[in-house]
Amino acid sequence: MATLKTAPTAASVDDFLAAVPDETRRRDAIAVRDLMRQVTGEPPTMWGDAIVGFGQRHLRYASGRELDWFLVGFSPRKAATTLYLGEGFPEKEQLTARLGRHTVGKGCLYVKQLADVDLDVLTELVRASVAQARAE
Repeated sequence: MATLKTAPTAASVDDFLAAVPDETRRRDAIAVRDLMRQVTGEPPTMWGDAIVGFGQRHLRYASGRELDWFLVGFSPRKAATTLYLGEGFPEKEQLTARLGRHTVGKGCLYVKQLADVDLDVLTELVRASVAQARAE
């Protein structure tokens, strides 16, 4: 099995977040960390150099590929905060329609500023994603 670059590390999440250069992005990242920690009940862990993940699960694909991954996570990127949420949970489409300003990628949401989204809806999105991941 190939080794993934994105794996849990012992790096400090707090140091990583403190080093985010943009003040708004840093403040948003700290808020997302707190939200995901509260919803998952899991401590934040650095995955690779730039992703903060919560919890862990083992994925097995039909192709036979297997990997360990986080339940939910995020990364304060330069253009937006990337939220890594799972795929396939039934509430996702309805909740993202009510979320506010964001764009969608495969398995993730991009939010330029947390002020542009409804935090209650974001909390429900994270909760639904975690429930789906834990049920798999």
